[in-house]
Amino acid sequence: MCEGRGTGPLFDADEERRARRKRIEEVAKYIVPLAILALAIWYWDRLVVWNDIEPYILPRPGLVLSTLIKDWGTLSQSLLITLQITGMALAVAVIGGVGLAVLFSLSRFAEMSFSPFAVILQVTPIVSIAPLIFIYIESRMIGLLLCAWIVAFFPILANTTLGLKSADHNLQDLMTIYKANRWQRLRYLQLPSALPYFLGGLKIAGGLALIGAVVAEYVAGTGGIGTGLAFRILEAGYRLQIPRMFAALILIAVTGVVIYATTSLISHLALRKWHESALKRE
Repeated sequence: MCEGRGTGPLFDADEERRARRKRIEEVAKYIVPLAILALAIWYWDRLVVWNDIEPYILPRPGLVLSTLIKDWGTLSQSLLITLQITGMALAVAVIGGVGLAVLFSLSRFAEMSFSPFAVILQVTPIVSIAPLIFIYIESRMIGLLLCAWIVAFFPILANTTLGLKSADHNLQDLMTIYKANRWQRLRYLQLPSALPYFLGGLKIAGGLALIGAVVAEYVAGTGGIGTGLAFRILEAGYRLQIPRMFAALILIAVTGVVIYATTSLISHLALRKWHESALKRE
């Protein structure tokens, strides 16, 4: 009786401490990064002031922000071009990567035949391929799209292929017992098993598609109408418009963060009810 009365309050106190710690962690995961970011921006501003650095070398954050607002018309048009290339490249990478991964899972001969070419595309730097692409392809937009696709394609292919091969062997044996055909195995076992791997590859490919689009724009050096953020950075550098260069860089960085956040949200929504990586732990 005494032990029962003694352990109750202690148990409640432990539960209260865990709940309080969980609430603090929930708040801290948002507050701490914002605080560090604000501190970094403040230090950047003070560094310029303390060392009396000229704006054409390192502008203050306030000047970058005012330039972003002032030049928003030009920069937003370039942002749309870069987003268009990134989005199309990622979509084509998903379709091609998943399709080829399914083919690899269905045919060992196809995997042996085509996987070396996929690896070659992955390990060859895009800056060395891009000049050839723009020599052989007349359309600048298609050339930019192809460069971004090459960079984004392999993570989708590699992760999805791994996921298709990672289906539980006991369930595969069960499929064999029930005499399931190849397509039934693919639909009911392999594709669900590959979904977390595919979504992991999608997170990587989203950022790589943006990187590929920017690098391709640098190599293409296109000017005039229909130019992306990379050209705006080059243009600003040639004219020593460093605040505009920083503004374009910030837009690229924010775009990358938004892409990662979007793909992470898609992954969470797809996995939150059944996969260990997305289940909430008490």
